[in-house]
Amino acid sequence: MEDITYTKVKQFAGKYHMIEENDLIAAGVSGGADSVCLLHILWRMHREMAFRLLAVHVDHGVRAEASEDAAYVRELCRRMEIPFYLRKVDMQGYAARNGLSSEEAGRLLRYRAFEEVLGEQKKREENGKVAVAHNCNDRAETMLFHLFRGSGLRGLGSIRPVRESVIRPLLCLERTEIEGYLARHGLQYCQDSTNAEDTYTRNKIRHHILPYAEREICSGAVAHMGDLADILVETEGYLERQTERLYERYVKENRAENTDGRPGSLCIQGGGLLAEDPAMYKRVLLACMERLTPHRKDITGRHIGDLVHLMTAGGSKELSLPYGIRAYKEYGWLYLIKTAKAEKPGERPAVTGAVTAEKERKAEEVYPVEPPAEIFVPGEGVFSFLLLDTVPENNEKEVTGKPKAKLLQKEQNIPENRYTKWFDYDKITTYLLLRTRQQGDYLMIDAAMHTKSVKQYMVNEKIPKMQRDSMHLLADGSHVLWIPGYRISQRYKVDESTRRILQVRFRGGSDGGTN
Repeated sequence: MEDITYTKVKQFAGKYHMIEENDLIAAGVSGGADSVCLLHILWRMHREMAFRLLAVHVDHGVRAEASEDAAYVRELCRRMEIPFYLRKVDMQGYAARNGLSSEEAGRLLRYRAFEEVLGEQKKREENGKVAVAHNCNDRAETMLFHLFRGSGLRGLGSIRPVRESVIRPLLCLERTEIEGYLARHGLQYCQDSTNAEDTYTRNKIRHHILPYAEREICSGAVAHMGDLADILVETEGYLERQTERLYERYVKENRAENTDGRPGSLCIQGGGLLAEDPAMYKRVLLACMERLTPHRKDITGRHIGDLVHLMTAGGSKELSLPYGIRAYKEYGWLYLIKTAKAEKPGERPAVTGAVTAEKERKAEEVYPVEPPAEIFVPGEGVFSFLLLDTVPENNEKEVTGKPKAKLLQKEQNIPENRYTKWFDYDKITTYLLLRTRQQGDYLMIDAAMHTKSVKQYMVNEKIPKMQRDSMHLLADGSHVLWIPGYRISQRYKVDESTRRILQVRFRGGSDGGTN
């Protein structure tokens, strides 16, 4: 007689292209009912298809019977002639070191172990995939868990059949179908004592809420929730593509990255983003939070609402968010910065990590300028310096070997260009430096020799505070010739008496200019 459960899983795996020829499948096998069912079904499929199968068992270093579970899985694999790999991890220690729950730490360490075995055993021509034993009940539990925590559409979509290299062939089966399959094939499995406890939130949903829903509200509730999850996953896929488009339009990432490859901070164009539909700008804000941290467990709808309120509220305010993320608004821009956690309750966390490291690195980068030259400033762009001689009024060309520029008449003006400027080179009194701002820096703002501090000028121009300390200026001692993208000092303007012109061109940032 045809095995309906086996056929159902094969069709489900085929629908989502989970397993194909030349795949290497690493099955996560704890020894429990679900994983034993998964291993047996994959073993049967392996006899019909050209893919390679191996099993990975992870000992979390917590349960006393863990060695017995590992021995059982090893023996099961021996009988099926499936390669067996054991990995031992320190779940509790990892959770304590990284401020995670035991559940989250265990999940991260399991997937890390699966990927390590795949990396060690995969041949060049093979596609490595991890098969885990989540079922329809797990999907319903996760959906309710996320619903109660205030998660968005992605959370309600719950567990996906395929996520990157992870496949879930049993997601179409309810727990009762799995137990029936094991009984028909005479398969034993290990009992995890912690599954019977109500210590974990998911166990409370499993033991009390879902059985009540099936019994008292709607028979087939678990299956119906699985159907809804499929619809939500499709909808979420479309919205994710739209979110990526808006993220690229409104969010700028700090190029100084953390060691995990994530940016140290984000700059969000608040006015433009808020003009989008609320459903979309909230998704972009969630994407920003996720970009700064590898974990999203404690990020809820309330935090996204707080960010929206911060963007729309008057004045400049700050907000502390999970995972040491600080948010503040300035001149219509919203900044999200990964910070160190406060040492004491109520203490404002200091900005550390990539953002501070980048600021300190740039503060130490001073570039002497000797034209002709090109200077590349990481994170900003390229400054090109060229020295030009003017042509005397009697048109007697000086033989200097330098490029010539026509002598300017009184009524002529230098062409306006935000990122190319001309300066009277002979008015430089000390030496030229390309550097970040310093205390005492100033500009001459008019022909009457009135001056203004660079700090005050930047405040008046509403240059964001985070940008002020990192952008490079062209300076003659404390006298700043040019704030790139903004104004030059009146003192260094070219006039009819100019003999040598310093041409400075800046290429970088957005649209050929600075950010």
